[in-house]
Amino acid sequence: MKFGLLVLALLTAAAVSMGKSPPQDQISKLTANDLAGGMKIFVGQCALCHGIGGTGGRGPALNRPELPRAADNQALFNIIKNGIPETEMPEAWQRTDREIWQVAGYVRSLGRTEVSKLPGDPARGRQIYESKGGCTACHIIGGRGGSFGPALSEIGARRSPSHLREALIDPGASVAEGFLVVSLVTRDGHSLRGTRLNEDSFTIQLRDASNAFHSFRKLDLVELKKEPGVSTMPSYRDVLSSAELDDLVAYLAGLRGGK
Repeated sequence: MKFGLLVLALLTAAAVSMGKSPPQDQISKLTANDLAGGMKIFVGQCALCHGIGGTGGRGPALNRPELPRAADNQALFNIIKNGIPETEMPEAWQRTDREIWQVAGYVRSLGRTEVSKLPGDPARGRQIYESKGGCTACHIIGGRGGSFGPALSEIGARRSPSHLREALIDPGASVAEGFLVVSLVTRDGHSLRGTRLNEDSFTIQLRDASNAFHSFRKLDLVELKKEPGVSTMPSYRDVLSSAELDDLVAYLAGLRGGK
């Protein structure tokens, strides 16, 4: 009799557990203190892989409006709570649901910059981008343009207007991750300069300004120079007027990944 009651109790508990609805999205209810708490947890436990500010490292960058594995806030909560099987992403078994929502809220905040009123005209900025600026040759927006430079469809959500202006005036001040400039000379005297795509102990792969791909064995090189803090993008300091820069920044700041 006692055994039967125990089985019944276990089955009832399992049924209740299975019937539980997933935790409701709490991000909209988080306070500034909650986000500060989420940041503290993130810095202590997540930044080793994802970087301070979610800039990326061993793990993917999280400072972006859309996360491939977390289409919505509930999915983000589940990933933080349960981890991702067969990856280095562990489960957060030692954290309460509230703490996980705090971390999720902080991660979401990394992908959005504040929308501010800017002096420029976005419509004129788009014209400059597509004509005088010549930006389409190297950058993609909405699937159109070149791929030599970073894609810009979400740049306004990831970078502040002041950062965008600095990048236009002094491109080398903050080179995008994955766009290290490298120059080399082969044993037969061939010189090449481009952005590094990949490198290991024996080979290096580059993409040149014409978007052509090149691969070299390091044994075949007589010179290999890496240029941190250097960008292949030209400065617009003397190309665009101050008003034109305002217009271009206003256009770029409005690119926030909307469909």
